[in-house]
Amino acid sequence: MELFDRAIELARNPAHARWLSPLLLAADACLCAFIILKIPYTEIDWEAYMQQVSQYLDGERDYTLIKGGTGPLVYPAAHVYIYSVLYKLTDEGQNILLAQAIFAWLYLGILTIVMACYRMAKAPPYIFPLLIVSKRLHSIFLLRLFNDCFAVAFLFLAIYAYQHRIWTVGSVAYSFGVGTKMSLLLAGPAVGIILLQALPLRRALNAAFLMAQVQLTIAWPFIPRNPIGYISRAFEFSRQFLYKWTVNWRFLDEETFRSREFAIALVSTNLGFLALFAATRWLKPSRQSISEFFMAMWKPRPLLVQQQVSLRVTASFTMTSTLTSMMIGLLCARSLHYQFYAYIAWSTPFLLWKSKMHPVGIYAVWAAQEWAWNVYPSTKASSAVVVGCLFIQVVGVWWGTREDDANARAPNDRNDQTHKHVH
Repeated sequence: MELFDRAIELARNPAHARWLSPLLLAADACLCAFIILKIPYTEIDWEAYMQQVSQYLDGERDYTLIKGGTGPLVYPAAHVYIYSVLYKLTDEGQNILLAQAIFAWLYLGILTIVMACYRMAKAPPYIFPLLIVSKRLHSIFLLRLFNDCFAVAFLFLAIYAYQHRIWTVGSVAYSFGVGTKMSLLLAGPAVGIILLQALPLRRALNAAFLMAQVQLTIAWPFIPRNPIGYISRAFEFSRQFLYKWTVNWRFLDEETFRSREFAIALVSTNLGFLALFAATRWLKPSRQSISEFFMAMWKPRPLLVQQQVSLRVTASFTMTSTLTSMMIGLLCARSLHYQFYAYIAWSTPFLLWKSKMHPVGIYAVWAAQEWAWNVYPSTKASSAVVVGCLFIQVVGVWWGTREDDANARAPNDRNDQTHKHVH
């Protein structure tokens, strides 16, 4: 009985994650090496990325004229800069093995940050193994080389910085992530609410202005030539999605999938969930309603009140809010492709834990989701499971955090730093 109690304590005590994390990282490093050496690389977008950046390196600055084998360039400029570096490092994209090695190091680096974020949020060790066993996630990084890998890196780097209350670094990282792939805009509502509570209004607005400056800076080489072309391609909200590639809505018929009514329903549902979380969960640190929160923006909080609100923006609150905002957006997305699992795989264990689900339930939902994302091509059954698992996470987090203490405070050893940052 004592041995059983010890095992339970090891699985549930967040303090043990500190020594478990390096062991899991070492095991995953071996797994990455095995995958690269034994499983054939699959070409999907890498050649197109290389074709596109080669045109940029040859001097093309009109975004609408940059094209590759899969079509026009439809990602923001940070994507171009990242893959330009990879183009030069990998002999114009020909050295695939080196590219895979670079992505393996990227994967392990992000995993290190993800585990650090989990530890900051006091997540229990028993969910950590789920971070290293996803077949689809390893495929996205090591066998596909998608740009989502870099976008998710900046997302978790931003979360890590915000958890440590390094607001400037977090804001730059988040904006650079948006500049890599606009999917990170889905986290924007939570990021904005976090900053407006953690910082005085003026500093929060400065953070927003800094993000805008980052976007302008990375876009600047293309702005003089064709500013409208850059914006319309880098942030193409009107893109038409192909039914045959959808992972999430395959269980609907194609006519419904393409209908305007369905698109409106998804946008409305997205906004509804955001409003629900903002009203009942994300504003807990301020202890204000939505109307009071926005009214208070015109009248800055007294310094002592602002410090108290800021201290209630904890590491767990920051991570929960940001990842939930992403999951809401992905749940209500018109079409998800397989690479979008990069944003889900490392979020699911944490969000299921925050839902207060039993560990058996956490592993069951994770397994069902992993199965569904590994079905190719997607089927009605697999797509229904994809949507169902995302729905469980969103609703589960809302229900599981209903009694989270609004009086929770950031760690005491960071109080002095917090006070410094809110002035």
